[in-house]
Amino acid sequence: MKRHHTMLGSAVVASALLLSGCQAGDDATDYDAVGKDEKTAGAEDDAGKTDEKGHAQELAAAQPRIVTTYDGGILTLDATTLDVIDDTNLPGFNRLSPVGDGRHLMVSVAEGFRLFDAGVWTQPHGDHTHSYAADPELTDTVFDTELPGHVVSHGDSTVLFGDGDGKIQTFDTDDFSEDDPKPEVTEADEAHHGVAVRLSGGKTLLTVGTEDERTGAKVIDDGGKEIARSDDCPGVHGEAAAEDEVIALGCEDGILLYKDGNFEKIDAPDSFGRIGNQAGSDESQYILGDYKVDEDAELERPEQVSVTDTKAGELSLVDLGASYSFRSLGRGPEGEGVVLTTDGKLKIIDPATASVTEEYPVIDEWDEPVEWQKTRPTLFVQGEVAYVSEPAKKKIHIVDLESGEVMADATLPHAPNELTGVTG
Repeated sequence: MKRHHTMLGSAVVASALLLSGCQAGDDATDYDAVGKDEKTAGAEDDAGKTDEKGHAQELAAAQPRIVTTYDGGILTLDATTLDVIDDTNLPGFNRLSPVGDGRHLMVSVAEGFRLFDAGVWTQPHGDHTHSYAADPELTDTVFDTELPGHVVSHGDSTVLFGDGDGKIQTFDTDDFSEDDPKPEVTEADEAHHGVAVRLSGGKTLLTVGTEDERTGAKVIDDGGKEIARSDDCPGVHGEAAAEDEVIALGCEDGILLYKDGNFEKIDAPDSFGRIGNQAGSDESQYILGDYKVDEDAELERPEQVSVTDTKAGELSLVDLGASYSFRSLGRGPEGEGVVLTTDGKLKIIDPATASVTEEYPVIDEWDEPVEWQKTRPTLFVQGEVAYVSEPAKKKIHIVDLESGEVMADATLPHAPNELTGVTG
């Protein structure tokens, strides 16, 4: 399907309506604790954002925002202009995870998951929906856990997983609009770097493992009874959802699917073929994943990605001609794969043919740092556009995914690290 844009604003507003699915995970098993926050700058007093008192103002349409971390804080940007709306000081290394409501994110802090309000939202008024904007805020709401890890939004639910205690906190995603959302709390059998997903019918899929070894996954019903299990996924990591509520989990020797009430393992073509991070789409039968083959590497720089056809049960590899990092995977509005490679290009992948169809030059060549917390160019896709960070230049670029045109860029006051956004 062809898409035509006449101006950046229309492209980004359109992108807000198309955002869906879950973010890819990372290869980390632990990370630095962060300290307490101090708000250092308020929102701009621009018309259509907030008034002089910082109160919410009604907008003509939904207003997406981009949120990025830097060493010591969080920047909130206008998704169309990339202007800085807010700068929040938060010492230490910070992680961001959207909760799926188009407004809030979780920030991983020493005490657990802390709720960040990006300050844009919609709400119904009779037969219509009205959009609003206000100052972003790092709230005082903290959902306590040890070593906060993955946040997964799927369907109408959002699940937080604590790596240090195995605590699983499940919310109705709409409840984040309330002042004091209350989670349903359960626990993994043992603490580990894991993930959990709330499925339809009240079932929950969660990984199985210990601090030393991760082996597979299981599904429990709404009463906690185990109804499916697989121990055939060594090193299980990350998750992604595909069409028909198929859930994919990465393994050191392929990929594990949960579909139609059962687990199905798809072996990698290599004896060690690790998939640790995936990017899915609820509208696509394909899962895009990374792919590593060197079990002993301190940091492997892979040049292949995996494409898994969840209907056919087949795994294919795609050569990219350059390496990438765990923050390089995304999905476009029609299910196409998007990968940011170290030659500075966005590679567009047709998952049906497992082939690269377009290459868009965006930034300078770059090297992936050995320490995963260090800044590196990062990809975030929202609808029809991709946001690409270039920390060496303190820049963010907006790329049209159909044409490859760099539609806008901006220089930030800090080098961006994590990169995500909300639709408003």
